[in-house]
Amino acid sequence: MQHNTKTQRKPNIRISRSDHARLSALASTVAARNPEASDELLAELERARVVADGWVSAGTVRMGSTVTFKPDTGDRKTVTLVYPGDADISASKVSILTPIGTALIGLSAGQSITWTARDGRRHELLVLAVSQPAPEGDTADRLAPVSPAVAESL
Repeated sequence: MQHNTKTQRKPNIRISRSDHARLSALASTVAARNPEASDELLAELERARVVADGWVSAGTVRMGSTVTFKPDTGDRKTVTLVYPGDADISASKVSILTPIGTALIGLSAGQSITWTARDGRRHELLVLAVSQPAPEGDTADRLAPVSPAVAESL
């Protein structure tokens, strides 16, 4: 994967301190066997604003979030962002180490990002909604949809 940060400004992202620590450790762990994924994840972590746990809004993609987005390649998609051991594309569970997983981390509803697929093609996606898993004992997901103005333009 190629970084193109000089010609393409990426959106501001926020990541919780605990996600940042775990993802940094993950990137270091996989660096030898998957240097591209490690480098991309580290690049996102470097540009992220790290905030205290609990200070990341419900509308921000973090580990375990379910994200609905509209890619430039077609219809809306909904995936859950997970660690590599929990990835299962048939269940729409996308690893943080995939190009799209790395692109999604830290984004909020209404933000878009351009990312590079493994085949080298550039893509863009728009985050439409983000929901967080319910805390233990709570059955309601926390949903943060995109603003009505953005939704109308889709």
